[in-house]
Amino acid sequence: MKFFKSKNVNKGFLMVEILIVASVIVGAFIVALAVAQNSIFVARSALYSAQAGFLLEEGVQAVKILRDNDWDNISALSASTTYYPAFSSGTWTLSATPSTVGNFTRIVEMDSVNRDNSTGDISSSGTDDPGTKLFTVTVSWAGGPQNFSKTLSFYLSDIFTE
Repeated sequence: MKFFKSKNVNKGFLMVEILIVASVIVGAFIVALAVAQNSIFVARSALYSAQAGFLLEEGVQAVKILRDNDWDNISALSASTTYYPAFSSGTWTLSATPSTVGNFTRIVEMDSVNRDNSTGDISSSGTDDPGTKLFTVTVSWAGGPQNFSKTLSFYLSDIFTE
């Protein structure tokens, strides 16, 4: 008997090659889309973080301007109360009314400062120092499914009192 080799042994192999190439192309496209999406997210996060930094510094400067105008602007504030800085009629104010700047919420909180009776250093207990206050400025924003915030705390003194 004679054995004949069939010429159709490779029949269908071209189809398998096409499926493999198509799968590789689709996979590469999906990976490229995921990389692009992550790049956009990282760029947007960096932009929001930079904007928040500027708003944080602006909040600090607003409080300092209030102090420079008159210490009574500072001493009239209630401790542990949330305030919102607002620029109105050419001047800064701290309002109890929530306000936002774009996607950002900026809050200012003031706390009293105590001084050690013997050393005069700032301490957790001691005599209240009406000429020094601790301020905390916080800027928060939504970044997709999670919220972000930046916080800066600083002491402010009544430097213009004689």
